Amino acid sequence: MTYAVIVLTGGKGERLGGVDKAALSYRDATLLDHVLSVVDDASQKVVVGPEKDLPGVVWAREDPPGGGPLAGLAAGLEKITEDWVVVLAVDQPGLTRATIARLREPGRNAVLKDDRVQWLIGCWNAAELREALPEDPRDLPLRRTLLQLEPVEVSALPGEARDVDTPADLDTLHSG
Repeated sequence: MTYAVIVLTGGKGERLGGVDKAALSYRDATLLDHVLSVVDDASQKVVVGPEKDLPGVVWAREDPPGGGPLAGLAAGLEKITEDWVVVLAVDQPGLTRATIARLREPGRNAVLKDDRVQWLIGCWNAAELREALPEDPRDLPLRRTLLQLEPVEVSALPGEARDVDTPADLDTLHSG
């Protein structure tokens, strides 16, 4: 099954002092490079956020910038032609190719779950996702829209759902 990916990078990083999470260093690359590496087999790669010089990536931007993850998802979805789309946040250093493979099991909407559902780590039927989107997605909760699609909850393996939201998360990222 071919698929597309939308990576959301447009967050403000407020709890990290306004840092661009996509540019944060992780191993020998950036968080954006890492997330794109786990979906390198995607037929379409759309990144929503401030444009960077990356080959093979289509860029999109929510209107207005900063309109929230649901607005970012809507902007990315406009660029997608595949039937299935993996949606990810850029600040997910625990993601692996195996995570994506488990989410992509055929014929179902799926979302990763550890102690809570990780709405920004999922695989969705693009047509159903378009149908569920509100006319104006700005500043609306992503969870409310995605819940309508009744996703299967895929259990996260240790560390897969780790994200980078706080200075402590950043310290852990750089020490790990």
